Amino acid sequence: MLVLTRKQNQSIVINNDIVLKIVELGDGSVKIGIDAPKNIPIHRLEVYEEIQKENQRAAEVSKELNLGEIGK
Repeated sequence: MLVLTRKQNQSIVINNDIVLKIVELGDGSVKIGIDAPKNIPIHRLEVYEEIQKENQRAAEVSKELNLGEIGK
């Protein structure tokens, strides 16, 4: 993991087309602005993890349904 120190209004560039900007520093929190191409999904980690869990559940149900149809 790369760890960088930035101050308010400073930025980090990733892969030439993603810019992370420190917008605001608060008590125990940081507000980050993200400028990225629209085709790059951006989620908070907890949302991303829920999406992955839901995708896994959907894949399991689909597999079960397909296996059920084969047995008919």
